[in-house]
Amino acid sequence: MKAVVFDFDYTLGDSTEGILECLSYGLERLGFPPAGREDMRRTIGLSLGPALEALTGCADRDKAAEFTRFFMEKADEVMVARSELFPGSEEVLRDIRSRGLRTGIVTTKASYRIWKILDKCGVRELMDAVVGCNDVKNEKPHPEPLLKAAELLGVELTDMLYIGDSAVDAKCAMAAGVKFAGVLTGTTSREELERYPHVCIARDLTTLAGELAE
Repeated sequence: MKAVVFDFDYTLGDSTEGILECLSYGLERLGFPPAGREDMRRTIGLSLGPALEALTGCADRDKAAEFTRFFMEKADEVMVARSELFPGSEEVLRDIRSRGLRTGIVTTKASYRIWKILDKCGVRELMDAVVGCNDVKNEKPHPEPLLKAAELLGVELTDMLYIGDSAVDAKCAMAAGVKFAGVLTGTTSREELERYPHVCIARDLTTLAGELAE
């Protein structure tokens, strides 16, 4: 293994409050009724078109584009301030880097926003590459984001591990031919993650790092 790539939301960090505010804002601007907190939480990790469909049943592409615009508008105001790394994430990143491995993030967030969050948390120097929704034509679970990450990191897909918390992450890894490890810090159950090829599924990132090091 030469590189470890992470999902961000519910894997490395938590942007729940910012995401919920942005989702609520987008729904309100489009005239949809408010969605429940847990219903919105379950969409975290999805790209915004599928998130809108899950919350409203609306699969209209023009509405999805509007929803995305409104979400991003609000996210520019609130997302960085309302995002934090999970306890232990910085230590895991430092340990990975100390072993000479490269690090990356593949996320449905915009990559420039992730870099700002990393700056705020003081860990920018621990990340070699970020691939976000603005860097690809096809978002997860399409393999393109992981293919782009491998290109930026200068490694083969077979030499990379992707760590995530959702079925979308597992599907992306499977489609790209990348090894996958799951964490249970999101809204996806162990049983659901176990349906996909994986090297390990652990309670959280710190536990996962320990198991992979054994």
